Amino acid sequence: MSNLVELNRQKIFTYSDAQCLLPVIFRITRQQSERVEAHIQRIESLGSNQDKLINGIEAEINSEVQSWQEKLKKLGAQPKGLWVADFDSGDGYFCWKYPETKIEFWHRYADGFSGRIPIEKYLKSQPVQASEASL
Repeated sequence: MSNLVELNRQKIFTYSDAQCLLPVIFRITRQQSERVEAHIQRIESLGSNQDKLINGIEAEINSEVQSWQEKLKKLGAQPKGLWVADFDSGDGYFCWKYPETKIEFWHRYADGFSGRIPIEKYLKSQPVQASEASL
């Protein structure tokens, strides 16, 4: 049995692999996004002439986002924009965006987020793999 949270994990995912990793990615993303939201609320509560303080909070926001990106990369996912993660399928990406609770989309390498198609459509076009037959 493979270790689910192995650092520098495989770079090619089956749909099952990506779905199994998603709860970890979701939890990390939720935590980081809540921290960023708290920082944004701090900025919004400040009065004018607080540029130095605002710059410091913005640096903290950037640090949170960078931390999220690094954590996802260690798990083998590819961060693609704020709270968006791609999982390389070998011919494109399983695509997830927080707060989606499961991976519902796929897109070709060149298409990006705007070219997402429903995962069912992608999976129907693929040869059935033994590990995917139970989906």
